[in-house]
Amino acid sequence: MIELKKLKGLKVTVMGLGLHGGGIASARFFAEAGSIVTVTDLGSPEILQPSVDKLSDLNIRFVLGEHRESDFTDADMVIKNPAVPSTSRYLKLSKKIETDISVFLQIADNRIIAVTGSKGKSTTVSAVYHVMKKVYPRVKLGGNITVSPLTFINDLKQEDPVILELSSWQLADLGERELLKPEISVITNIMHDHQNRYKCFEDYIYDKKLIYRNQTAHEISIFSDDEYGREFQSESRGNKYTFYAEKPAEAKQKKAAWLEKSKGYFSEDGKKIDEILSEKLSVPGEHFRLNMLIAALILNRFHIKNEIIRTELSAFTGVAHRMEHFATKRGVTFYNDSAATIPEATAAAVESFSTPLILITGGTDKELLFDSLKESLKIPKAIYMLEGSGTEKIIPILKENGIAWHGPYSSMKEALNQSLESAIEGDSIILSPGCTSFGMFLNEFDRGDTFKELVKAL
Repeated sequence: MIELKKLKGLKVTVMGLGLHGGGIASARFFAEAGSIVTVTDLGSPEILQPSVDKLSDLNIRFVLGEHRESDFTDADMVIKNPAVPSTSRYLKLSKKIETDISVFLQIADNRIIAVTGSKGKSTTVSAVYHVMKKVYPRVKLGGNITVSPLTFINDLKQEDPVILELSSWQLADLGERELLKPEISVITNIMHDHQNRYKCFEDYIYDKKLIYRNQTAHEISIFSDDEYGREFQSESRGNKYTFYAEKPAEAKQKKAAWLEKSKGYFSEDGKKIDEILSEKLSVPGEHFRLNMLIAALILNRFHIKNEIIRTELSAFTGVAHRMEHFATKRGVTFYNDSAATIPEATAAAVESFSTPLILITGGTDKELLFDSLKESLKIPKAIYMLEGSGTEKIIPILKENGIAWHGPYSSMKEALNQSLESAIEGDSIILSPGCTSFGMFLNEFDRGDTFKELVKAL
């Protein structure tokens, strides 16, 4: 186990600085603890300069644009970024490998709500955090949401609840170590994702299962009522609860939450039924409503009052880059759904609209199938494609179904400008790529920010 008092003088290499805080937080945490810190990243010094600037007040050595074997062989500990494959030859040179999540779990002893899933996890944890702040003002949110828990670890009091969004990569890095034992664990859903990183879909599912692996009957596990959820139910030793997209049979209304006529309900025993989600929500779409139901179930099991849950979830306006309504110009409403990096997410986004819709989509493939887009691509009045290997897999589907499209375009600016030519007052324009962003953008956040900046400049 890691002890704070033993970090002084420790040689620590942070592998992966990045632009979203994980590497920055790890470097700062160890440097402030008195460790001798080296940060190494294959990214160029020019791209990583904003992250370097955030650490300029600390004595840290940077090796950018390359990795050096000595930085791994000489280190007492290597802090691995989740995006670094575990097969990296540099990691094999390391004496001890940790991550910001594993370090946090070894030091902190707080009540933890842990959420994973292919889609919906960021929206769910953000909604839970939004509500819990009303009852626990010192609640913390971190993990895959781009906030490392090491940014707030030194401010934590033992009674502060912590919400962690965990990706399959972050869970995989914890492996079989018994570090994660959340009071509540949740898997929102399972869809094909990250198949460019996994040998097979089963390996991806295995990593997701690690979220409940160490739970006992004293902790709560929350799953969906589908084939994967039922598999998880059979394996988890936790106190299990189920959520449903529609009212289940009477026999299943035990330890369950469900949607019925746009409201959300919960029952522990199948007899007493509580309303935990109101009909009025701030973001359209059934997938958003289901995420709010999951959040309501988590909050209910954390003993937040149902009245507070209903009121605050109704006021929750969503998360940046996830069905984010950010502007209305010339009578046209704009949505940023750049975090839709798999086709199922784009299908769900498109199907949530009742207004005339113009879709900007496409990008880089990550070894996914796009058949799930076939019906939803018939909904938009116009489709504008960004260049990329994923787009090359979408276009044959469009051709086969007689669906017109424009592009592909080599820049977001060009795609947006062309889409505006189709737009009239009352239309909605949404960026929902269904693909990863690499090639044209640094990441999905850069893609979404680019889209928003272009719209705001209109």
